[in-house]
Amino acid sequence: MVKRFHVGKRLSEMAIHNGTVYLAGQVPDDGTQDIRGQTAEVLGMVDRLLAEAGTDKRHLLMCQIFLADLADFDGMNAVWDAWVAEGHAPPRATVQAALARPEWKIEVVVTAALPAAS
Repeated sequence: MVKRFHVGKRLSEMAIHNGTVYLAGQVPDDGTQDIRGQTAEVLGMVDRLLAEAGTDKRHLLMCQIFLADLADFDGMNAVWDAWVAEGHAPPRATVQAALARPEWKIEVVVTAALPAAS
């Protein structure tokens, strides 16, 4: 069974299937922020969605990061490094991509596991 969250006409923000949580690409609401602000905002969105699913960043299986400009790589990593759970850094890819809106500097897609039932 697939459970979908925040279902819209075009996409769902999250889906869960067989103990795996799949998030849609998360982008900032505030496109006026610099890369650090946008990264912090997007990672906060990831945290909230994972919590809603019943998991957290310690259970990340994979992360894909899309940057509009690779010059923002170091700024994004500074925020990422402070956010990622120590000892639980997931496999990750970071690429430069043309994002759907010019004000977006970052988009993040994550896949996570649900913790085993106690």
